[in-house]
Amino acid sequence: MKRAVSISIGSPKRDKAVIVNLLGEQISIERIGTNGDMEAAALKYKELDGKVDAFGVGGADLGLMVDGKWYRLYSVEKMVRFIKETPVVDGTGLKTTLERKAAPFVEAKLGDYILKNGGKKAFVMTGVDRWGLAHGFVEAGYECTFGDFMFSLGMNIPLHSEKQIKSLAAILMPIAGRLPFEWVYPTGEKQEERKPKYPKWFNWATVVAGDCLYIKRYMPDDMQGKVVVTNTTTPQDVELFRKCGVKYLVTTTPILDGRSFGTNMMESALIALSGKKRALTHDEYEEILTKLGFEPSLQELN
Repeated sequence: MKRAVSISIGSPKRDKAVIVNLLGEQISIERIGTNGDMEAAALKYKELDGKVDAFGVGGADLGLMVDGKWYRLYSVEKMVRFIKETPVVDGTGLKTTLERKAAPFVEAKLGDYILKNGGKKAFVMTGVDRWGLAHGFVEAGYECTFGDFMFSLGMNIPLHSEKQIKSLAAILMPIAGRLPFEWVYPTGEKQEERKPKYPKWFNWATVVAGDCLYIKRYMPDDMQGKVVVTNTTTPQDVELFRKCGVKYLVTTTPILDGRSFGTNMMESALIALSGKKRALTHDEYEEILTKLGFEPSLQELN
């Protein structure tokens, strides 16, 4: 049996291990959280290096891909410094392929509902680290607001175009990429804290899209009738969305044994399945996703 392991600096409360059948092959997929401890994650990678088929980097990114340009996150790279044999990915491959399909999926399944309940308005939590997702909504004709300044930098400055996202990345990422990762993204137990902010934009939007932890952390208690597009949802996450009134929940990765896993976990599973012992190319991801028939999942919560 092949084995893919995501080692995350997120909370161990979100850990999960399941065995899935992909194209007739049994794949063990497992998430291991280290509660914000990057050194513990690095040592876990060292322990398992060469013993598993693929690694995922969870709760962080090795870098950000914005319209084909790669921006390194230097503080995260130390997590993977001991890896010598096992391929390691952070989900970027699926963010630029699978997540780009989310908007067309939403249009096909919920287009009428959206037009009747506020129109095509999407609040994307951050566009820099979810370029495929953001670009998909722009391509689908949505009026978009991007919260990169708001949620990553704590500044109440909404963005409204891809050009602004690319300019932001070009100017700030060479600096931000060298900051401690926890300065720009919650890690460990902080991921479970609720700190609602900027309700204006949540209320404005019909669709709220992006990182699940960001959405949970910052959304208002009243999300009545909203469509949430995200990934890595546990049953507890789903219950919170239901409690806050979310009408539809779309997850960009498949639901396996009651939850959806992160793009890094699913990307490492695809590498394990391929047997190539390296990160796959864009075309290879597209080919294997087509064979698997992977598409987003839709749940009606209220």
